[in-house]
Amino acid sequence: MVIVLEKNITEKQVDNIVKHLEDFGFAVHKSQGVEQTIIGAIGVKPDFDIRKVKILEGVAEVYRITEPFKLASRSFKKDDTQIKIKNVVIGGNEVVVMAGPCSVESEEQIFTIAEIVSNSGAKILRGGAFKPRTSPYSFQGMGEDGLKLLRKAADKFNLLVITEVMEISQIQLIEKYTDIFQIGARNMQNFSLLREVGKASKPVMLKRGLAATVEDWLMSAEYILSNGNMNVMLCERGIRTFETYTRNTFDLSAIPVVHKRSHLPVVADPSHATGLRDKVLPMARAAIAAGADALMVEVHHDPEHAYSDGPQALLPDQFAEMMRQVKLIADVIGRKM
Repeated sequence: MVIVLEKNITEKQVDNIVKHLEDFGFAVHKSQGVEQTIIGAIGVKPDFDIRKVKILEGVAEVYRITEPFKLASRSFKKDDTQIKIKNVVIGGNEVVVMAGPCSVESEEQIFTIAEIVSNSGAKILRGGAFKPRTSPYSFQGMGEDGLKLLRKAADKFNLLVITEVMEISQIQLIEKYTDIFQIGARNMQNFSLLREVGKASKPVMLKRGLAATVEDWLMSAEYILSNGNMNVMLCERGIRTFETYTRNTFDLSAIPVVHKRSHLPVVADPSHATGLRDKVLPMARAAIAAGADALMVEVHHDPEHAYSDGPQALLPDQFAEMMRQVKLIADVIGRKM
């Protein structure tokens, strides 16, 4: 249920409305919009008489949210969510680029790549310290040593950090080093993990599951939002279909679909979507044209010797060219980079 408040409402009236909603058994979330403040009353109460709320002083309008995802929906928040981290805003007019290797391999490797992506205009350094791999015998990441190197490299080149958290026990450790938690596709429906990052202080980027519908994806975001963390962004990284010519099928249509149904920013990851570096640039262009708020791409200066995902990592000159081309697309649609 959404409660739209009158523009001249007093703080005392707001507190009274919140108290009544909590007494009715609802969880309450307040959203300050550009023109109006609204309150989301979350709870499954199909027989609740909304007139009990309509009569409260300071209430302008009350209506039910029909979507199963409440806090993620446009009904709850009309304005786009903008996630501000230091001098970077994700979800605003600027298209933000996250770039770096699949995994942190050594100090020399991560510092070399951090300098490359920073010089080309990326704002956020990506890299895995804990890696979920299909095979238990594959490189699993450097752990805390990798986190330290990632943070050190990002700080030197004035970048933010995004890295993956795989399990609840890692949250506290990773939170010390990262600016954004990444929830990988395999963990999109790990609801215990989602609840816990929902209690954390850092923004969360939620990747779409391997075979998840848009509604599945938004319902997973709801777990994070409902636990208090409103700084959530969604990452389209391709879904598994019968097609074998690319690693996954990049669902570009999901970008405008999510923007219509949700206020959350959308990130596009053409590297994991296609799995082939020669497909990354055209898909990056298409993602910006479709309205992505950010791009996440893999970059490696020596991909033949990368510990993971070398075939999909852009070479430095390819990344620079991608940045040049997507800036042109952004300009055409009235955005900046």
